Amino acid sequence: MVNELIVKRMESARLPTSVGVFQLYIYQNNQDDKEHLAIVKGEVGGQTNVLVRLHSECYTGDVLGSQRCDCGEQLHRALELIESAGVGVVLYLRQEGRGIGLLEKLRAYNLQDLGYDTVEANLMLGHEADERDYTVTVRMLQDLEIKSVQLLTNNPEKIESLQRMGITVTQRVPIYGTITPENQHYIKTKIERMKHLPPENGVVSFALMTHIQQRLAQAASVRQRQGRPYITLSYAQTLDGSIALQPNKPFNISSPQAHVFTHQLRANHQAILVGLGTVLADNPRLTVRLVDGPSPQPIILDSHLRCPLDAELWHNPHRPWIMTSEQADASRQAKLEAQGARVFRLPLNAHKQVELKAMLYVLAELRIERLMVEGGARVITSFIQHRLVDQLMLTIAPMLLGGPRAINTLDINEAADVPHLTNLHYQMLENNLIIRGDMAWA
Repeated sequence: MVNELIVKRMESARLPTSVGVFQLYIYQNNQDDKEHLAIVKGEVGGQTNVLVRLHSECYTGDVLGSQRCDCGEQLHRALELIESAGVGVVLYLRQEGRGIGLLEKLRAYNLQDLGYDTVEANLMLGHEADERDYTVTVRMLQDLEIKSVQLLTNNPEKIESLQRMGITVTQRVPIYGTITPENQHYIKTKIERMKHLPPENGVVSFALMTHIQQRLAQAASVRQRQGRPYITLSYAQTLDGSIALQPNKPFNISSPQAHVFTHQLRANHQAILVGLGTVLADNPRLTVRLVDGPSPQPIILDSHLRCPLDAELWHNPHRPWIMTSEQADASRQAKLEAQGARVFRLPLNAHKQVELKAMLYVLAELRIERLMVEGGARVITSFIQHRLVDQLMLTIAPMLLGGPRAINTLDINEAADVPHLTNLHYQMLENNLIIRGDMAWA
């Protein structure tokens, strides 16, 4: 019972982190030997609607960065949100492995590697599916004099537990990590068997990311079988197919959430390719900034080595790889290489463009398995014409521009040459429609 528990604040200290400066409180209680923590931002005493995260300890995820779960990413995201709000608390509860401890958690991991899900593994070891107790949380919130909370969680059980013990929860704030091939089954189990709430509109859904991850998991076999990387074509257009308002001028089509999704896609690819026209028009950096994750290797199709020496690309942590023709100017190559670029000379096709299949062979030899292609129009059209697209990620914005189109002509003469999308998945991100499909020809 709550009344039988005595929780005492032992000490506090300033805690500067990469996210911001917090105050760290340590609590002890009379029922276990664990030291529970409160990571506090701002003056929370007497406040209502305080942003609060109940985070159960996960040594493997929080400290070691394990990808078997999304715990570490959720903890970091919670701190970021609280820092942004200026006031809030992360209650870090020493309840490793949903309360079963680290030793039993590792045993459960071994069972999961044999094909059992996280619930089945816990039950097979003689535990409940979830043995956590949030009673100590109530005393910590009372000590901090927090009147009501906005709870950062996807787990309705946390809300119900706090409300049963007299804590007012005014709002649930969703908090999601990145879905990876290693954690997708774990997250699916939480949703299907533990009643966690799936992502809502504005957050990339579990189903969509599962489709993407399943396809990307095939990348190695595609490279071995076809001698090229697995290729995701990703771009945004309006309802009339426009990708800009005017030629060679930047125009923002995607919603903020769709931009976040694009960065999440980038983080799941080893390399990202655009044509020189995109570099000149949009001056992109081609990095991952809006989500946690590595930036892919930038690759530029530039037949005449006209890539500007002051482009934003040079602020990318990876110096660009530039794919050019065998006839390109040698002095220009020397200048680009002096800035760190790697230049590859390749044959041209009949349209005086870099031969894509030759370029993809080179990338396969460089161990690139997952390539994301973002544009512009000539590049998009060429990859589709040459049947070099495995997965299409299309963002459609609800506007009409009458500007240059993503695809002007594919020179299709036979019905068998018409590309189709299979295994379709749709999602709304704000007012943008995301369409994912596998590219196929009859």
